[in-house]
Amino acid sequence: MKSVNLPKSFDQLITGADKPVLVDFWAAWCGPCRMVSPVIEQIAREFKGQLITIKVNVDKKPHVAAKFEIQSIPTIMLFKKGQPVMRQAGAMPYETLKAQILPHL
Repeated sequence: MKSVNLPKSFDQLITGADKPVLVDFWAAWCGPCRMVSPVIEQIAREFKGQLITIKVNVDKKPHVAAKFEIQSIPTIMLFKKGQPVMRQAGAMPYETLKAQILPHL
């Protein structure tokens, strides 16, 4: 994943995006988050141009995590036009995540 200049707020990003936005809520100390990170990176590469992929560190952005009631990490959410259309807590294999994303592309 490459860094991009993000809008001033998370809300602006998810509501203003012209593509679905896949969000990985994670933390540096979280083992399962480290396990799922390569899966998220693979999804980002495979669906480049069809999907925006971002990571939100819940320790650095607790207000964003609180807004979406993130209780456990990793939590993966997919937003379309600002609305959550998919949510999955816990690490998962690539094929499982891909199957959950495809209907929304």
